[in-house]
Amino acid sequence: MTRLLIKLIVLALILVASYKNVFAKNKETYELLDLFGQIFDRVRENYVEEVTDKDLIEKAIDGMLTGLDPHSGYLNEESWKDMQLDTKGEFGGLGIEITMEEGFIKVVSPIEDTPAYKAGIQAGDFIIQINDTPVLDLTLTEAVELMRGKKGTSIQLTISREEIDPFEIEIIRAIIPIQSVKSDIFDNIGYLRITSFTEQTESGIKKAINRIKKDLDENIIGYILDVRSNPGGLLDQAIKVTDAFLEQGEIVSTRGREKNDIRRYRARTGDLINAKPLVVIINGGSASAAEIVAGALQDHKRAIIIGTQSFGKGSVQTIIPFKKPIIAGIRLTTARYYTPSGESIQGKGITPDIIVDQGKFESSNFKTISESDLKNSLDKDVIETEESNEKSPQEERLERDFQLARAVNLIKGIDIYKESLTQ
Repeated sequence: MTRLLIKLIVLALILVASYKNVFAKNKETYELLDLFGQIFDRVRENYVEEVTDKDLIEKAIDGMLTGLDPHSGYLNEESWKDMQLDTKGEFGGLGIEITMEEGFIKVVSPIEDTPAYKAGIQAGDFIIQINDTPVLDLTLTEAVELMRGKKGTSIQLTISREEIDPFEIEIIRAIIPIQSVKSDIFDNIGYLRITSFTEQTESGIKKAINRIKKDLDENIIGYILDVRSNPGGLLDQAIKVTDAFLEQGEIVSTRGREKNDIRRYRARTGDLINAKPLVVIINGGSASAAEIVAGALQDHKRAIIIGTQSFGKGSVQTIIPFKKPIIAGIRLTTARYYTPSGESIQGKGITPDIIVDQGKFESSNFKTISESDLKNSLDKDVIETEESNEKSPQEERLERDFQLARAVNLIKGIDIYKESLTQ
């Protein structure tokens, strides 16, 4: 009986000690919540302009999330609907992926064929003013709300770009249908361009590969995967796209808050391009999901990566819905992702195997004289007929796009090397 009593007393002391620890922690939390309530009341009563309780609370929630990292944030009812359109591949606005850096809005990437892209916005640009509103100290959500608007309305952005003075760009807002995957053929080389990773991407890449196979039959010598200025998107789509080019092996792993909170995603058998040579082009606007694809293919030595250093976004955001009392949600960073070799690219990016800056071909204005230039030259009519032939869209594209031209030449070089080995 005495032993039982002692055990009960010890258990009671442990419970009391635990309760004190919990109470001490809760006490601090309650004190801080009380401070929040006092500040809330003071702002509501004394701010220079009248502000609603809803606005104050939403700004407080958003501030809590954006204060953690640039990619977390609050999605009010309107933002929630916009986000759902984004992942479906259609949304309204300018067509840029942005992040927050040192109090300013930084462009991760303009999305191809959108108003921002056509207006000349570039990856790495800083937006320092939206219409008449300076963006310094605005939250990311507030900046996005300022840039959104009705189709056909205009917006004026003041841009800061490296090595030139700030300048203004006027952009007309639009409802933007995003074609996630585009394709073309350059000299028996299949070209695959992914502009963003949406719900359409996996099916788009399969259709594009099948279309190229049908057009080229057995003459395909390789493929180019272009994810330049691709701001990312859905993690599952990045995994499925990578899987399309691998037979086996890890694609990516995500690691959360706890040490044992690790998820690994692996490829399934079935390389859709049948082990053909593959070159991936990246640049400073390639981020998130685009970096997952490039990093995995590089680690498995399945592709040669060319271009310039990628953006360096190595975190995973989970969308968490809250349907009561209103439809809303949060975008919360819940994990970091790692390439198959175990490397995190957060803040570093993917380093290409071959660095190729985006330059352009330059030709001299000096014209040399040849036999065909002489008066009454025998071959003059033939030469003039040949020169009058217009260049194909693919030839014009290769003249403008230095990185793509290098990728095409690289595939051709691999093909020549393989042929030499079989002889």
